[in-house]
Amino acid sequence: MNGMSRIVKTIASITFPLVMIYGLYIIAHGHLTPGGGFQGGAVVASGCAMILIAYGSVWTLGKIKEKNLSILESVGAICFITLAILGLGFGTVFFKNFLIGSEIIFGIIPSFGSTISNINTAGVIPLMNFAVGLKVIAGLFGIVLIMAYASTRRDKY
Repeated sequence: MNGMSRIVKTIASITFPLVMIYGLYIIAHGHLTPGGGFQGGAVVASGCAMILIAYGSVWTLGKIKEKNLSILESVGAICFITLAILGLGFGTVFFKNFLIGSEIIFGIIPSFGSTISNINTAGVIPLMNFAVGLKVIAGLFGIVLIMAYASTRRDKY
């Protein structure tokens, strides 16, 4: 793919930050509204795919290396596993929501119930959503990027 016209590139450049913000919003508020790490990560990866289509796979692969996407995906997985293991250390239960009722990161979080739209009421769940979001963003966009780049290769095997 060599890229699209100037109009498509301009519209993609304008809408890209909006799609990113919306995807991060879905990730951050996944415990309060329908959504979460996977859904928000898919939205962000779709925004990256929009840039890939507008500018072409060769240009995009020059800006974003597949190795960096692999590292980002690994960081998301390590963060998720670390949060799960921290539950063992704080509450002797794997995946324990150890931030509820404590003042470790977000200040005082109620041990039961919640306030209306208070992002601090979920404990460790938003952090896990961000870890899953990183993994999904890097994984989905890496797949799309490599498939788009492979389709531009004219070599016959």
